[in-house]
Amino acid sequence: MPLFANTTYVSEYTEFMRGFLKDNPDVAAGQVEGRALLWDKAPIDLDERARNSASNVAQKPYPYQPE
Repeated sequence: MPLFANTTYVSEYTEFMRGFLKDNPDVAAGQVEGRALLWDKAPIDLDERARNSASNVAQKPYPYQPE
């Protein structure tokens, strides 16, 4: 007998979320907007990234120790 023989099982959480999203379709649009705001970024400009890395100043391991 396979481990996942009962593929018709749906958890209470899944049922709740499906019903909630069905009753509130605007939530899905808000999720897409939030993802775009936080995660979807413009492509990285490699030349600018190299210039930024080259302009970094090395920091001492413990800045408060006198030289």
